[in-house]
Amino acid sequence: MGLEGLTIGSLADGLGMSKSGVLGPFGSREQLQAAALRHAGGIFRTTVVDPLDGVPPGADRLARLIDAWIGYLAECPFPGGCFVTAASTELDGRPGPLRDQVRTAVTAWRTQLTDEYRAARSEFTTHRPPDEVATTLIGLAMAINQEIQLLEDPGAAARGRAAMRAAVGLPPD
Repeated sequence: MGLEGLTIGSLADGLGMSKSGVLGPFGSREQLQAAALRHAGGIFRTTVVDPLDGVPPGADRLARLIDAWIGYLAECPFPGGCFVTAASTELDGRPGPLRDQVRTAVTAWRTQLTDEYRAARSEFTTHRPPDEVATTLIGLAMAINQEIQLLEDPGAAARGRAAMRAAVGLPPD
């Protein structure tokens, strides 16, 4: 249903609760949607970022990040794929607090990607600008998400992993 489809009424119906029972913890539809965005971001961090704890910066860490990211896209817990990607498409032209929240999350992820590549690039023979690499990786992830979800392509994850690894200068796995 996407973020727009998430309403107090739809959640109440899905849970078999009254609207007032759902409204209480959230207060408004916008607060419910904001909570959904925070929860989705938490799932992404738990799946993709947290497994990197204790792994020193460098090519191995970047390779693990790519593998975890592809795994998240391939086995995404959300119908339709990455929730934040879908929400960013829904909200990119609409100003407001939800768009700001998505923008903050996407900006933080771009920053992490540039930092991860910057820390690893001395181990590679070619050096690309970190911002360019982040744009490339995010674009590939969006394409991979679409191929996995919309096209139901069973080879998309493997191709995506190979493309991401090539984009940063890692050898094929």
